[in-house]
Amino acid sequence: MSVAESRRIILFRHAKADWPEVTDHERPLAERGRLDAATAGSRLADTGIPFDLALCSTAVRTRETWKLAVHELAHRPKTVYEERLYEASPGELIAVLNETPDDARNVVLVGHNPSVQGLAEILPDAESGTGSAEAREWLKQRGFAAAGFAVLSFPGSWKALEPGVATLDDYWAPSE
Repeated sequence: MSVAESRRIILFRHAKADWPEVTDHERPLAERGRLDAATAGSRLADTGIPFDLALCSTAVRTRETWKLAVHELAHRPKTVYEERLYEASPGELIAVLNETPDDARNVVLVGHNPSVQGLAEILPDAESGTGSAEAREWLKQRGFAAAGFAVLSFPGSWKALEPGVATLDDYWAPSE
């Protein structure tokens, strides 16, 4: 695969979590979160994107979200559980994505807010106006919903991923 080919990043925020008396890292999904995670998986399948790799935070709620969502996909991508995605800044998420092998064309990153929303805001070229105006407006007005996902594309290698190089192509969130 040429590094100049288009790549896609699907930023997938974990579904609604419960608040039992456990550490933040160990918080499980709430019942609504389990339902929304499966629905999100079905919607991910509907995109027709052939996922090559999933990068998932090690937090319980992200692992549960991905486990429920991936069952809806026709092809299960290789999954890497990455500790650095938990409590990461958008810059730290970019650093992890920069390490992605170039043979992976479509990567889903299962993470947390505010970093997932921050990344969805800084990766697109805001001045070009390309991509989905509807997705940009949703994120601006309502934020990045639990179990929501954004689809971004960019040309070049993963090492070249930086703010302003991507296009926000789509955004989906469960009904509120």
